[in-house]
Amino acid sequence: MTDDRRLRTRRTVLTTGGSLAITGLLAGCLDDSGSWNGNESEGGNGDGTDTETDGNGGATTETPDGSDNETSGDGDDNETSDDEQTDDGSYTVSMEPVGDVTFDSVPETWVANNGSWADMGAALGLEPPKALWLTGRYHTQYYDEIDGVDVDKSDMLDLYQDGVSKELFYELEADVHVMDPNFLLNRYSGWEEDDVDEIENGVGPFFGNSIFSRGYEWHDYTYYTLYEAFEKLAELFQRTDRYEAFATLHDEFQSSLSEVVPPEDERPDVAIFWAGEDEPETFLPYVISEGTSFKQWNDLAVGDALAETDVEDFHSNRGEIDYETLLEIDPDVILLRGQEHKTAQKFRETVVSYMEDHQVASSLTAVENGDVYRGGPLYQGPITNLVLTERAAQQLYDVDEELFDRERVAEIVAGDV
Repeated sequence: MTDDRRLRTRRTVLTTGGSLAITGLLAGCLDDSGSWNGNESEGGNGDGTDTETDGNGGATTETPDGSDNETSGDGDDNETSDDEQTDDGSYTVSMEPVGDVTFDSVPETWVANNGSWADMGAALGLEPPKALWLTGRYHTQYYDEIDGVDVDKSDMLDLYQDGVSKELFYELEADVHVMDPNFLLNRYSGWEEDDVDEIENGVGPFFGNSIFSRGYEWHDYTYYTLYEAFEKLAELFQRTDRYEAFATLHDEFQSSLSEVVPPEDERPDVAIFWAGEDEPETFLPYVISEGTSFKQWNDLAVGDALAETDVEDFHSNRGEIDYETLLEIDPDVILLRGQEHKTAQKFRETVVSYMEDHQVASSLTAVENGDVYRGGPLYQGPITNLVLTERAAQQLYDVDEELFDRERVAEIVAGDV
């Protein structure tokens, strides 16, 4: 791969005002054994794997690093900022790795990589993206926690349909593609730099950064925190007042967390794994990092039971462990990803019940104490982060009260800032 393909930076694109397109694209890297068929979809096969349809009758199996193994607001409520616009109404927003991107008008339609960006859009009061890489990864059930916030995915398309088609980009005609083009080029072998250029020039610009993980060797440019990326998207859609209101709410939320997080010697050591099956026998370990998919655990200042062990992190080294190794570590709390399509009750009735009856797993401290929980999704935005962090505080610190103002969230989404 050339340096140009590894680092798409400092590009300036002027949109033409027509409907354009964006997409979030990921790719297959399941190992040859197929032993980690975890999935964050909303359905299961009953055979130890979970799949979701791709919109064309095919099926995809989501991998625990955000890639896939393939088997077959109101657009007119634009809040512009005078200091961001020129006399002709155009404005420029900068974000690594795409650099400066100039828009001649505020985008009305969009496509997004994943649920992190889609949730940011929901927080800004935007209409949902026309497509996501896989819509099953966007867990809109979290909005059930907040009256007045609802996202309908029924018309949303999967970008991945037995491959990634340029023709679909043209058909979607979205105004912007909120995704990191380097992710597409480095994680999916079907696209080249010329393909990205074609979509940018013929449909619409790319604008995004891969923020959910910090384990990609090719990502040697700026990473953004969740709220830094959120601010960039707010600048793109000229809704910075909603961002600022959410930032204030987030600061208040952080203050409430500081009151429930116990002293360091009283915090549990947790271990985060991918285990998408109902009856898991092996686990894919995640060492807690600064990526947005770990935000709730960093905010709650938990200990990382894997950090000081010889266990290799899955994301960087494709590590995998069994129950015997897990028993040697014996974390206080076990957090399992790939289970967000289940309710808490369903999770207990399947995964936890299986571990309680397992000859080795039943001896784990976390199993004995009832401290095995769903570990959250790979992707989260400002709204889902509030819900997931509160849920995590309830799991770990026996918090009973609500930690954020749900009514205020709904007000901001509606534009009451």
